[in-house]
Amino acid sequence: MEKILKKINDFNELVMFKHSIFSLPFIFIAMVVAANGWFGWKLLLLGILAALSARNFAMGFNRYMDRDIDALNPRTINRPSVDGRIAPKQVLTFTLLNALGFIVVAWFVNDLALYLSVPILLIIGSYSYFKRFSFLAHIILGVSLGLAPIAGVVAVSETIYLWSLYLSVGVLFWVAGFDLLYSLQDIEVDKKLGLHSIPSQFGAENTMLFSKIMHILTIIFWLLFVVEANLGIFGYLAVVVSIVMLTTEHLIVHKDFTKIDKAFFTINGYLGIVFFILIIVDSF
Repeated sequence: MEKILKKINDFNELVMFKHSIFSLPFIFIAMVVAANGWFGWKLLLLGILAALSARNFAMGFNRYMDRDIDALNPRTINRPSVDGRIAPKQVLTFTLLNALGFIVVAWFVNDLALYLSVPILLIIGSYSYFKRFSFLAHIILGVSLGLAPIAGVVAVSETIYLWSLYLSVGVLFWVAGFDLLYSLQDIEVDKKLGLHSIPSQFGAENTMLFSKIMHILTIIFWLLFVVEANLGIFGYLAVVVSIVMLTTEHLIVHKDFTKIDKAFFTINGYLGIVFFILIIVDSF
C-alpha cells in the first residue's frame, strides 16, 4: 500500500494536479453562461473528467518529450520523469491512457465534443515541440488552455457562441502572458541549450513588456465576453478584479524575479476562482 501511495504521489508531482485550477474555472464559466445557470450533475462530472484527462495528457506528453531537456535544467532535474522515479514507458502509458480517457468522456458528452476531441489533443500536445524551433511556444500554451471555454460551451450547447470565443481568446492571452513571466526563470538555460523562448530571444525587459501587452488584450477580450454574453454588474466586476490581480502580478515580478512562483501560482490561481465565483453570482 505504501508503494502504491508513493507512486500516486510521484504522478501527482509529475503533472501537478493542483495546476488544473488554471483551466477548470473557465470551463465551468462557459458552462454556467451557456446554461444560464446550473447545467446538471452529469455535465459537472464529465467536465471535471475531461479537464483532468486533457491536462494529464498534455503534461504527461510534455514530461515524456522534455525529459532530456529537463535533465539539463537545475530547476527541473528533480522531476520524477528525470530522476528515475517514473520510467519513460510509465509516463508514455499514463499519457496514452489519459488521451483515450479524454476521447471516451467526449463521446459521453455529445457528438460535436467527440469530433473535436482528437484535434484538441493534437493542439495541446504540440506545445512540447514548439520551443525546439519557435518562440511561439508561449502562444501555443495559451491556445491549449484557451480551448477550455470552447469545450465548456460545446458540452452544454453543442455549438460555439461568439462570447465563448472572446472568453477563450482572453484565456489565451492570460496564459501566454503569465507563462512569459514564468519562463524568465529559464532564460539562461534556454540560451545555453539553444531553446526558443521569448525571454532568450528578446531579453527580460522586452519579455515583461510583451507580457503586459498580452494581459491588456486579456482584459479587452474578457470585457467583450461580458458585453456579448449580456452579463450584469458582477460580470463587469470580474473584469475589474482581473485588472487589479494582473497589475499586482506584474508589480511583484518587476520588483523581484525570485517572486515569480508567487505571481504565477498564487495570483493566477485565485484569479480564475474569483472570476468563476462572480460569474456564478451574476448568473443566478
